[in-house]
Order: sequence, then C-alpha cells, then structure tokens
Amino acid sequence: MPSNPKNTRRCCACREYADKSELIRIVRRPDGGIAVDPSKKANGRGVWVHAKAECVDRLKKKKLLNVAFKTNVPQEVYEEIDVRQ
Repeated sequence: MPSNPKNTRRCCACREYADKSELIRIVRRPDGGIAVDPSKKANGRGVWVHAKAECVDRLKKKKLLNVAFKTNVPQEVYEEIDVRQ
C-alpha cells in the first residue's frame, strides 16, 4: 500500500486516490442499511467514489457497491448517489 497523505481515499470506480473532500462516501451501517453519508463520519464500512459523472456512471453500470459490500444493494441507493453529484 502506498504511503498517502492524510485524508486521502481511493475511488472504488477509477481506483485513483483523492482527498476526502472530492469524494462521496457510501456506508453500510452495522444494522445492514446502505446509504450515502454526507457527514463522511458515520459508523460502518465505507466506500468512496469521486463526485464526477464518469465515476458515478461506472459505479452504477458495474454495480460496484454490490462487490464492495458483498451484498445486493438496492437501486434506490444508486439513484441517490446520482442525485448528489
């Protein structure tokens, strides 16, 4: 794993590192619910994606949240990410 500056995360769509402020966080909460995390501090497993159309489109097309969370993610979650661009 490369040594990265503080507050950097990897986009799950393009696999590039970026500052947290440039990314959207999607979290799987301990109760199993999946939602967009605007505070970027919610408890649970987090997945990060750039707030760019290319990355969000790739995330939706390849259903990358299903892979990251190892579960079936409802379509409503993907639509909520699209709205927040």
